[in-house]
Amino acid sequence: MKIRSIKSVDVDNKKVLIRVDFNVPLENGQVSDDTRIKATLPTLQHLIDNRAKIIIITHLGRPEGKVVEELRLDPVAKKLAELLGKEVKKVNDCIGPEVESAIEELQPGHLLLLENVRFHAEETDNSEEFSKKLAALADLMVIDSFGTAHRAHASTYGAAKLLPTYGGFLIEKEIQALSQVMHDVERPLTIIMGGAKIETKIGIMRKFVSQADHFLVGGGLGNTFLAAEGFDVGESLYEEDKKAVAQEILLEAEALEDQFHIPTDVVVADEVKEDAKKLDIPAEDVMGDMKILDIGVNTIKKFEEVIAKSKTIVWNGPLGLFEMDAFSRGTRHIAIAVANSEAKTIIGGGDTIDAIKDFGIDLEKYDHVSTGGGAMLQFLEGEELPGIEVIREGN
Repeated sequence: MKIRSIKSVDVDNKKVLIRVDFNVPLENGQVSDDTRIKATLPTLQHLIDNRAKIIIITHLGRPEGKVVEELRLDPVAKKLAELLGKEVKKVNDCIGPEVESAIEELQPGHLLLLENVRFHAEETDNSEEFSKKLAALADLMVIDSFGTAHRAHASTYGAAKLLPTYGGFLIEKEIQALSQVMHDVERPLTIIMGGAKIETKIGIMRKFVSQADHFLVGGGLGNTFLAAEGFDVGESLYEEDKKAVAQEILLEAEALEDQFHIPTDVVVADEVKEDAKKLDIPAEDVMGDMKILDIGVNTIKKFEEVIAKSKTIVWNGPLGLFEMDAFSRGTRHIAIAVANSEAKTIIGGGDTIDAIKDFGIDLEKYDHVSTGGGAMLQFLEGEELPGIEVIREGN
């Protein structure tokens, strides 16, 4: 896929509206994890070095079209200024006279952060009028927000359709890394899927069940597949209404020999708490009020063996309730195995990355850490992502 790159355009003294994903966690009024901000620094530095007038737009949280004081972007402006070593001015709206005045005063190589765009309900509605107001702020636009690329919102799509729009370095990096899985993959290819819900994973599972060399499935997703196989999953988290979908995938996988792996043993407890009495038992022994909260030792061993033989690994979703140490073993072991693998490793999804950070594993050990969980899955499915289609060459 070829996109229009910001490297190809002269931005000197131009007003550049850049859509980033600074949807970062805040604690006590400060940014507690600046990973997403750091991911966009190369693009911002390019614009600074080339004397653009930089207008930054992002969302934070889900204010649902209302001003929520706790979701203002002042802490983000402070953190960005710290990372760049440069002043970042911030205004209290993303449209209107205050914004227009601040942009008029903006000097080449300087930065202005607009207020949380989701304070306006028109953002997620992709309002044409709101898109026009955003587009009127700038001469051109840069999309560098892969985490929102699957959303056709005003700041990710609507405004971009009205301006000359280009991709930033982050979105270029994402497209390059993920495209290799689809078109130029080194085999064996192993897909690891976890997390709670099957809904967001159906597309990629159906697409890759006949293309991947191995599928490793755990977490709540694994429970749904166990239920689809006819196992009693007790009171475990699973999606009963998705059993039929899981059965269809299992039927297709059945014809492809030993490549689709669901847990053969699981860690269960009758309560979800750290000091709960837990057991590692065969999957067929689950019954009553038992809750499956992690994959078992034998399953971990099998997954590790597959990972060790892989040349490309894609992982999205934890394999158990990693937030509790008592049920984190499966996800921890897989995270270490993938990190130590000689394969090309691609990971994505907020919970997956949170787990890796909780375990103290350096993200640098993975070849590509995607900044978009849902966008990553949809891209790999082959779906059109609005935030990428708008910068694709020829569009």
